[in-house]
Parts: sequence; C-alpha cells; structure tokens
Amino acid sequence: GINPNNYIDIGDRDKEKKYEVFSRECIINDCKYPEPSFTCSSSSITNGSSTVCADQTGSKKSTCEMKTQVICFANNKGGSGKSTTCANVGYGLSQLGKKVLLIDGDMQLNLSLSFFSDDEVLEFAQGTDNLYHAIRNQKDLKNYIIHTPYENLDMIPSSTLMSSIEYELFTKWQREYILKRCLGKIMDSEEYDYILIDAPPTLGGWVMNILCAADKVVIPVEATPWGLFGLGNMFEFLDQVKQIAPQLEVHGIVVTKVDTRKNYFKQTMETLKELDNTRLFENYVRVDSAVEWAQDNSKPVVAYKKTSRSAVEYTQLAKEIIEYANR
Repeated sequence: GINPNNYIDIGDRDKEKKYEVFSRECIINDCKYPEPSFTCSSSSITNGSSTVCADQTGSKKSTCEMKTQVICFANNKGGSGKSTTCANVGYGLSQLGKKVLLIDGDMQLNLSLSFFSDDEVLEFAQGTDNLYHAIRNQKDLKNYIIHTPYENLDMIPSSTLMSSIEYELFTKWQREYILKRCLGKIMDSEEYDYILIDAPPTLGGWVMNILCAADKVVIPVEATPWGLFGLGNMFEFLDQVKQIAPQLEVHGIVVTKVDTRKNYFKQTMETLKELDNTRLFENYVRVDSAVEWAQDNSKPVVAYKKTSRSAVEYTQLAKEIIEYANR
C-alpha cells in the first residue's frame, strides 16, 4: 500500500517563512475588498446569481448580486490536468447560467488553446492585448478581455512572454498584489459570477500573485504514482501565502486521469482522504480519449462531446464546486 508520509510531508508549519511577508495593515488597508454590509441568510432563495439577503438586524434586503468569486487551479506538479480542468469547469459553469471569466496565467497557453485555434492563440500571444502586458504595465484587466465562442464565457489570454514575468515583478512595489490590483475594476463591477485562473506548475512569485488574488484554490491531482509527489510542498507554500492572503481557502482536491481498473487509484483516494481539513471532491475525472480529441479541436470536452464520460464528470464537478462555493 501507499505510505502517505512518503508523498505528503506537510512539514513544520510554524517554521521560519522563506518569503517576504507584508504587514496585516497593508492587507486590510490596501489589498482586501470591502466586506458587504449585509449577509445572506441560510434560508435565502437563490435564482441564478441573485440571492435574497438580510442585513445584520435580520431585516430583508432587496434582491442582490452575489460577490464575484475567484478560484485558481494550481499544482506545482506538471501534467496534473490544471488547464483541462479549469477550461471544462469554466464551460460547465457557463452552461449552468453563470457568467465566467477565464484567465490564462501559464506561458504554455493551454487554457487559451482550449477555446481558440493555434493561429488565434499565437496572434494573442504575439500582440499586446494579453495578460503579460497587462501585468507588466499594471493595467486594468477589464481592457484585455476577449469573448470566447460560447455565451457567458470570456477570457484574458496569455503570452509565451509569461516565462519572464517573475523578473518583471521582482522590482515592483507590493508585487504579490499586482494581479489583485489589476482585477480591481472587474471585481467592483461584479459582472462575473466566477473568475477562474489557470496557474503555471511552479511555486514562485507569479503563482503567489495568483493565489493572493484568489478566494479559493482547487488542486488537480493525477491518479498516478508520481501524482502525489510534491503535494506537501504545495501545502507548505499555501501556508506561506496565507500569511499575506488570509482570505485564501483550499476549496478542494480533484483527482484526474483516473483509471478505475487499477488498484493504485483506490490507494490514491485513500491517501488523499487522510489529509486533515482538506476536501476531496467526490467527482473525479477518468481517462478519456474524448479529452484529447476536444483539445485537438480547440474545444472543451463538454462542448465537443457532451455525452462523453469525461464531459459528464466535468459537468458534475462544476456543480459540486458551485455547491461548496456557496456554503
């Protein structure tokens, strides 16, 4: 069997942090979005993205829009299915009536390639209307949004120049919060129900930027012997980020590339269930050739072949993410 200690060494979470930590006053005064003056009651009735709310005294408020939620998909292990999961969950949410903005934060451009042809993606990457130029120049990201071919689903494309974004950020003031500041007007507009960010497979300053801008992080994990490798480093890094982004929550782990015929899948699930205070999503995604065909056609698999096994699983995962996000 698998010994989880061989793979998931959470480490001493109280040891000296390796990353620069700004004061709590900076987070409170400059970096957090203002809290609403009312709270939604547990018995509120949801209709689309609208909810009937009550203020602190219990008095009913008029129907209001829920705050935009920012969810990033991250894992320092490459090949875990981050981009595929982000693309298909985003499409699934849009089909459930949610307005979604996707942000391609990876120089590999895979999220962009999930919706646009190779030529279109290269045109985005070689131009100036992409994430790299917005972050480099600290511009309002609202001006970099493009529409995908699907209703309720927009995107901010990436660039191969994102490979140098760590260098660009190094000398910037409060560099960990640049993405959050660039998202400010989009967040204030509450135009989107969800913003989904595809993070690169690293644990550097740019991923810290993404996590500081996020409310929740979903960690895709591949159901293979190497899939769990380095997960302890991921959790240790998340603990460090939470020192300057206390709003960040681990939304859960989703297992991908599953072959249910193999005993290793069962052992992987048992290992992940042993993690303390970490949700393991009930819906996992099995290996399916439809995913590869969908990628070849620059479409999410839910749009390419909605009756395929993986399309059904991603749709169920999107519903599960909504369910937990609204709790």
